[in-house]
Amino acid sequence: MAKSFSFSLSLCFLTVLLFAMAMAAPPRKPIDVPFQKNYVPTWATDHIKNINGGNEIQLYLDKYTGTGFQSRGSYLFGHFSMQMKLVPGDSAGTVTAFYVSINFSPMLSSQKSEHDEIDFEFLGNRSGHPYILQTNVFTGGKGDREQRIYLWFDPTREYHAYSVLWNMFLIAFFVDDVPIRVFKNSSRDLGVRFPFNQPMKIYSSLWNADDWATRGGLEKTDWSKAPFVASYRSFHIDGCESSADAGFCATRGLRWWDQKDFQDLDGIQYRRLAWVRKEHTIYNYCADRSRYPAVPPECGRDRDF
Repeated sequence: MAKSFSFSLSLCFLTVLLFAMAMAAPPRKPIDVPFQKNYVPTWATDHIKNINGGNEIQLYLDKYTGTGFQSRGSYLFGHFSMQMKLVPGDSAGTVTAFYVSINFSPMLSSQKSEHDEIDFEFLGNRSGHPYILQTNVFTGGKGDREQRIYLWFDPTREYHAYSVLWNMFLIAFFVDDVPIRVFKNSSRDLGVRFPFNQPMKIYSSLWNADDWATRGGLEKTDWSKAPFVASYRSFHIDGCESSADAGFCATRGLRWWDQKDFQDLDGIQYRRLAWVRKEHTIYNYCADRSRYPAVPPECGRDRDF
């Protein structure tokens, strides 16, 4: 009887857990979307290789140039994801970036003073060392909000999903549905700028940044290992285009990312985020007293902590 009761409790707990996870996740899993549907090359087109009818692409970096691509449309809020397989082997000096921005530059800078940007940056490494994922958030022209983690898997062996959920309430970064960062809209209560009125495009690029990317620029790119290759697939966008005919919505339906269930992380997601913070975070600007003697206002509990 005790064993049966224990099994029933376990089954009940599992059911509740699965239900909670389903509520926290997007209403439908991103499906494989061909590159050409949502994206176009931005520069050095000859360094982009289409595979399997455009369902996969590869970006190439050599000593002459890197390359990149951007979304066809601009979006004000949504859920943006793609699966990536990072540069294998000795990738020191290279940066693979996936970001949402109002303005494009191969060096990830902007000519606009009111610059908004949401960054995933994967910093290359010397062979045998873990990949570093750096995230950053620019609002109203201000950045310097870097956080860095070690990924808990080898991102060069298989595809993994990286996504951004952006709405009026928060910006959340996910790796395989695990939240690694949340930046909340604190504009009203704390006066911290939040990107809410400038449509942005989605970009990705592979480029050389050996002046800072690996150990602060101490490890330089070994061009004998070139070309460096990053692979992509599942170029998914759930968002509404902000254009002259702003009626087009990539989901062709409900703006699910604005609904109540997605205005904050749930309990399970916060526990996962706490696990990332405890076990995998190696730098958080919120805790850097040399740069910020006073704790930035957005770094409070359940914010960009």
